[in-house]
Amino acid sequence: MNVQELLAGGGGLLLVLMTLMQIAPVKINPWSWLARAIGRAVNAEVIKKLDDHITMDDRRTADGHRARILHFNNELLRDIGHTQEEFFEVLAEIDAYEDYCREHPEYPNNRAVLAIENIQEVYKERLKKHDFLQVSSAPRKEQMP
Repeated sequence: MNVQELLAGGGGLLLVLMTLMQIAPVKINPWSWLARAIGRAVNAEVIKKLDDHITMDDRRTADGHRARILHFNNELLRDIGHTQEEFFEVLAEIDAYEDYCREHPEYPNNRAVLAIENIQEVYKERLKKHDFLQVSSAPRKEQMP
């Protein structure tokens, strides 16, 4: 089929119609839709690899949150004191970790559940007793007599 037959057989009408739809004030963009569809088909493998990479990176980030949570809890179990600011930091790690776990129910979370509970309990106790580790403000050498 040559161009003349295509135009005579209704293809020309379709071409004109698609072009008018693209220009018309109604936001129907068949050329954009067609370009996106072709782009997705051509780049499907790249998009899948990118999605896999993003998934792996997000999981690695969650693993990092979990490692910091477990490390902090380990320090609490060894009676290493912490400032209130350090508790704020680990509570932010817990929030980010729990958000990831909620959004990804397939992610194995059982390793940190008890550590998170312990950190929260110790934080509540320290808050009630107001006995967080205090940052000392030791005088500087030039201030000493």
